[in-house]
This record gives sequence, structure tokens and C-alpha cells, in this order.
Amino acid sequence: MRLDRKREVLISDSVAQLEREWVVAGPHPDRERLSREVRVAPLVAQVLLNRGVYTAADVRQFLAPEFRALLPPERLPNAVEAAGRLAQAAGAGKHIVIYGDYDVDGVTATAILWHGLKLLGAHVGFYVPSRSDEGYGVNGEALQKIAADGGDVVITVDCGITAAEEARLARRLGLELIITDHHEPRGELPDADLIVHPTACGVSPNPHLSGAGVALKVAWALAQAASEADRVTPAFREYLLDATAFAALGLVADVVPLTGENRIIASYGLRQLCHTKNPGLQALLDVSGLSGKARYDDYDVGFRLAPRLNAIGRMGHARLAVELFTRADSEHARQIAVTLDGHNRQRQEVERGIVKQAEQMVIEHGFHRDSCRGIVLASSAWHAGVIGIAAARLVDRFHRPTVLIALEDAVGQGSGRSVKHFPLHEVLRNCEQHLISHGGHAMAAGIKIRADQVEAFTNAFLAEAAQRLTPADLRPKLYLDDEVELAQLTSEVVESLQRMAPFGVDNPRPRLATTEVELADTPRAVGRTGSHLQFTARQGRTYRRAIAFGRGKYAAELADHHRLRLAFEPLINDWNNQRRVELRVLDWKWAD
Repeated sequence: MRLDRKREVLISDSVAQLEREWVVAGPHPDRERLSREVRVAPLVAQVLLNRGVYTAADVRQFLAPEFRALLPPERLPNAVEAAGRLAQAAGAGKHIVIYGDYDVDGVTATAILWHGLKLLGAHVGFYVPSRSDEGYGVNGEALQKIAADGGDVVITVDCGITAAEEARLARRLGLELIITDHHEPRGELPDADLIVHPTACGVSPNPHLSGAGVALKVAWALAQAASEADRVTPAFREYLLDATAFAALGLVADVVPLTGENRIIASYGLRQLCHTKNPGLQALLDVSGLSGKARYDDYDVGFRLAPRLNAIGRMGHARLAVELFTRADSEHARQIAVTLDGHNRQRQEVERGIVKQAEQMVIEHGFHRDSCRGIVLASSAWHAGVIGIAAARLVDRFHRPTVLIALEDAVGQGSGRSVKHFPLHEVLRNCEQHLISHGGHAMAAGIKIRADQVEAFTNAFLAEAAQRLTPADLRPKLYLDDEVELAQLTSEVVESLQRMAPFGVDNPRPRLATTEVELADTPRAVGRTGSHLQFTARQGRTYRRAIAFGRGKYAAELADHHRLRLAFEPLINDWNNQRRVELRVLDWKWAD
């Protein structure tokens, strides 16, 4: 039975604003000591300590990563051996096929190895499966096609570590199979000719490489083999510099920890984006409105570049994204980049429709109530390539583990996103009697299911959620680094905080809470559609302009409360040759 529209809107609005619990880190006992040792403000020392940066030497390495601190390929199990096999195959004129995944990490990993093998003079091609028709990972039909087309060597990137049956097929087909991956092994390891993985065949000092990071290490070893020295030739040096740019895209987009070696790769790779000669990268930067920037950051990758690359895999076929970075000249690259941009716009429109419908279904099914701790929804009207993003949107809004299923011909493809304390891969294992297949990790996973099993799976999933999650787990938390006075937020301090970029997992953007402040002007809705909220906060003689994205409709409500506390990210706004500190507001609490 449908809710009347007025009640539906009221419920929807109330659910959308779940009160977030602020978890403010207490003053670290070493903040004054580190502040003195490295001559930074105590606030900067506090944020560094919150990231596990304790000594002056740690601070220097963290704020100014050194390229020479990269771990050599020998430290990644089997990377050097894989490079040797590839060099040998290239020298023998064998046909090498790179089998890549269809997301940003897989696309960039494919591009990294393709350029290295081409520079080596190899006969090389690539294969990218269709997300909608073939799904994730290595599949037998693709291997048969590669073998029939004359392929001799298959090297996977960003996939393959669970392809035990497919590895046996590759051996029967006479294909030499090299697997490079970073995903968690499950069950027996594939009987491949070689496996390059941070943890499956030995322990790497960096277990958190993405698929593109693994490919970069193999590429580095390949360059050394071709140069017959640890110091590579100028041509391979230029190649490896662009390879770091591709690897940075993969690392940031795949949401791996951006600490240690990953931080070095991301830092130098983002810097290399400013100097890249790759026509595909140049065209993608241009169509994303990023050409000519003096410096790129994790936001540019995560919100501008990666969505365009991912969209083609969701709405079309990711081989076009690989083509962009490999074979395309400037003119063709521009055409492909425009196509990617169009697919991204289409993806956004489809996503908005799915999210709107799914939010209404959550309310109609009562999944938003305190008694329900999970969400499972299915529809034959949904696009399978977009439901993962839509599921993430529902988790953000309702703070419950969510699985969305796109049904077609009595079979559904599902995508799940989770919350803390609810490991999806374990939960799906407990529900697998209702599934055709499943895979993933703690926070994101995919399933394949028969339509007649959706109800049984929903009941099993909700039972797992009821058992594993408490009401406290369903309350969203906002973790903040420190509580500050506005006067502490000088340009020098905020610039020091911004030097901690690139931000990501294990190194989030600094988030702070103010002590009590007052409104210095009337809050107003701004932006083309009035969707954002702008106001000025005052504390004594210190004023700071504040912007809350997507909160424009609360202007009148905010104006009714004169005093409040703010949770925010500090930023530097450069406008008309003026630099000023501003606050990107995440949340607020009334002083009363």
C-alpha cells in the first residue's frame, strides 16, 4: 500500500537528516612535543599524530615523500620473474594479451603494461570483459577466444586471484598465464604459470597496492630488464613517469590506503599529470575541465576523472577507456573523451532515477525503521552498471548495509555496500544457499541471484543484520581531529594541513570542530539552483566565511539560531588574487 505523498515527503526528509554523533579526538599527549620539534602549530601536530606520524623524520617523509623511498620490484613477490617472462615472450615474438578489469584501477593497470610492452617491441593486445555480459574477472569463454585469435601469453591485471578453474582451462588451451592482482585470495590459488600478488605468494612490505600499483612494479622490473641495469634508459624513464600518473589514478580511484609507498606513488603520479604527453590523459583532463592546473589532487581524480572512466564500463564497454590511454592519437582521444563525458552524464541521470525510486521503496518497505537494520531491494527497471553507486548513496542516507538487485530474465545482478561491523563477504557466505554466486570484500560486494530467491535472500540478509548490528552501529559518526577557535585557522596553518595531501583511506582530509561561534550575517542559499548554503561565522574579532554544499534549504532554519558549533574541513579559497581561509561545513549543532 502506497503512502500518501505528503507523509512520504515528511518521512523522507526526517530520514535524510539522521543526527550524526561527533567523535572529537582529545588532545594528543605528544602534540606540544612534536609542535616544538618540527616547528608547526599544535593543531598541525595534532592532525599528524592522529595519522600515526610521531617523529620529526616521519613528518619530513610524510610532508615531502621521496621517490627514492619506493620499494624496488624485488620486494613484490614474483614481480621480477613476471617481467622476465614478458621480456622473453616479447623477444620470441609471442602474442601477449593483457586481461584487465573494467574499473579505473584495471583500465590504468592495462595501460601501464601495454605501453611498457610496446616500448619493448612486443606484439601486445588487451582484453576487457563487459560488465553487463561477462561480469568481473577472468572467464573461460574469453580465454577460448584469446587462444583462438592466436594469443600465446595472458597476463591479468587487477583480477585473476580467484580464477582457479579458468587457470586450469588456460593450461588446457596452451596459454601461458601470469596473474597480477591485489584482491583477497579465496580458497585455492590458481595453478597459473606465475602469480604476482602482495600477499598470496609471500609477504610484501606494502600489502595495500592496487592493481595499477602492482602493474607499476612489474613495469619497473620490465624497464630494468630491457635496460639491462637498475638505472633505466631515458626512454623507459619517461615511460615510467607517465606510468606513475596512471598508477595514481588507480590508487585513488580504488580507495586503497594512501600511506607509505602508496602515498609516494600518488604524490608523484598526481604531479606527473601536469606534464603528461599521453594524448588520452590530456583529452580526459580537458573534457573534465581540469586542463592547465598547476597541481592535481585526490579530489580531481575521485570526483572528476574517475567517474568518467568508470561510466563507460557501467553504461557501455570499458575497452574504449583502454583505447583512450593506449592506441588513440590526439584526435581520436578527444572523440573518446567526449564519449566518456556523455556516458558519465547519462550515468548520473540513471543514478538519480534509481536512487529516488529506491529511497521511496525503503520507506514503503519500512527498511528505515529502528527495528530494521539492513536494506535489500530489487527491480527490473534498474541498470546493473549503476546499482553499486546507488547502493552507496542509500548507505550514506540510511546508514544501513544495502544490496540493490537489477533483475533481467528471471536472474538478477546485485551490488552491495556496507557499514562498519558488517563484513559483506562473510554475510554473503552465510546467505550463499540463496545465491548463484557472490564475491567482494567487507565494504563492497556483488551477487548473482535467481529472481525467485530474492525474498529468501532478503530475509536471510536482514537476519544477519539484526544479529550483527546494534542501534549504535546505525547512527552515523563524524570523526573530527580537534576542537579549535577560529583564530587558530590562519593561512599558514591551513596551508600546512593541505600539505598532507593526497588524502584518502588512512589519511582523511583534516576535519575539525569549532567551539561556539555566532552568525555574523544572514545565511543564504547560493549556487545556480540555490542548493548550497553560505554564511559568515564570527568568534570575537575573527570572521570566517563558511559554505555547506547541498544544504541550501536550511538557510531559514539556520537563521533562527544565532549561536552554534560547526564541524568542517578548512580550505584556502583563491579568488581575484586573494587568499583567505574558509570553512567547508559538514554539520552543525545548536549551542542551545
